[in-house]
Amino acid sequence: MSLTNASPEQVARAAKISSRTLATLPTSARNAALDAIHDALAEARDEILAANARDLELAKKSAANGELSASILKRLDLSRKGKFDDMLQGIKNVLELEDPVGRVDLRTELDDGLILQRQTCPIGVLLIIFEARPEVIANIASLAIKSANAAILKGGKESTESFKAISTVISKALASTEVPNDSIQLVTTRDAVDPLLELSQYIDLVIPRGSNELVSYCQKKAHMPVLGHADGLCHIYIHSDASPEMAVNVVVDSKTDYPAACNSVETLLVHEEVLETVLPAVAEALINKGVTLRCDAQSKAAITKHIQSDLLEDASDKDYDTEFLDLILAIRTIPASAAVDEAINHINTHGSHHTDCIITASKEIADRFSNGIDSACKFSNCSTWFCDGMRFGFGTEVGISTNKVHARGPVGLEGLMIHEYRLEGNGQGAAMYGGSGGRQYKHKKLSLV
Repeated sequence: MSLTNASPEQVARAAKISSRTLATLPTSARNAALDAIHDALAEARDEILAANARDLELAKKSAANGELSASILKRLDLSRKGKFDDMLQGIKNVLELEDPVGRVDLRTELDDGLILQRQTCPIGVLLIIFEARPEVIANIASLAIKSANAAILKGGKESTESFKAISTVISKALASTEVPNDSIQLVTTRDAVDPLLELSQYIDLVIPRGSNELVSYCQKKAHMPVLGHADGLCHIYIHSDASPEMAVNVVVDSKTDYPAACNSVETLLVHEEVLETVLPAVAEALINKGVTLRCDAQSKAAITKHIQSDLLEDASDKDYDTEFLDLILAIRTIPASAAVDEAINHINTHGSHHTDCIITASKEIADRFSNGIDSACKFSNCSTWFCDGMRFGFGTEVGISTNKVHARGPVGLEGLMIHEYRLEGNGQGAAMYGGSGGRQYKHKKLSLV
């Protein structure tokens, strides 16, 4: 990894050249690089956390002045709840995964001695633009190296000291490996983003990680494909047959464990038949955790029969289109006459196609819900917090995508691969086939090797 002040075009060109070398390295060489990165970061823990503390000190001042959001401040803290250890474990998990490069998933005999093979290959050069989240450097570096992709990283100014510390450690670690130093570059030039987004001749895919504004900006400006999601407006729908205990557990976990994350639930939909049976217990548990509930008239009336709290507020229409990233939850009643269909309609209208969940005792209802919602991740009877690359067994993730092409949902190694076709013959020409008297294709499916 290099910490560079080079021009955007120099950075992108160097990444492209390095990507070709990286793609030829064997699995053992790429895994050795991941081992080196893991050990170096573990050894430099105190140094990195000290740099992160300097970033946090400045960020807290910016947050107090209203210049930085509370959600970004939370994402910045590397010392929070074992975050540093999770970063290290993510590297180990990626290292232990099967090599995704060159995996054959189709073989066809077009004709005698003419064999077609489809296999996985790296995308090439990734541009990752992110805010806060200093652990992203280690996540992306490990995923990129394992998948044989080069990566250019551009972080936000709020994490400058953390980025510098982590990138310096990774750069020194890679110096003893076969991975080219320019395969992973951290760009420090302040105005590099716009020029990089135009360099489609070198950069193959942009992955923005941060605010709605950042993702939307990249989607508008990029000359190459953009993978990601602008919002994480996730829903939970409590159906009429939901278990009260399950509803409490799932909703509280989905909202309060880390409310600043994109997989935190933002809107709770409640079947009107459980407004006075299930909802009060859910509301009480949320209020005890400090969650402000913005309710429609029916749900608020049902809750206030059991609970009086300053954290109960009236919902506005805007609340159902808001990603709060905070201890705030919008609640809406779903009429019994429409039930699942109305919940589906609300989610498809107001949601961000990220992660949505139903709580129900019926497999049939759960399947109907999942078939109807247009979301990357569709859950039943479990927390939206499970939408995560590490929890899915991907090792770690480069991001979460709501795209309709290529990768969708948490994007791990497989999402950083594309297909290539290899055709092996012995001198055949296409003109030999078709027409009267020409050879006919066999198109015989072969076993994978």
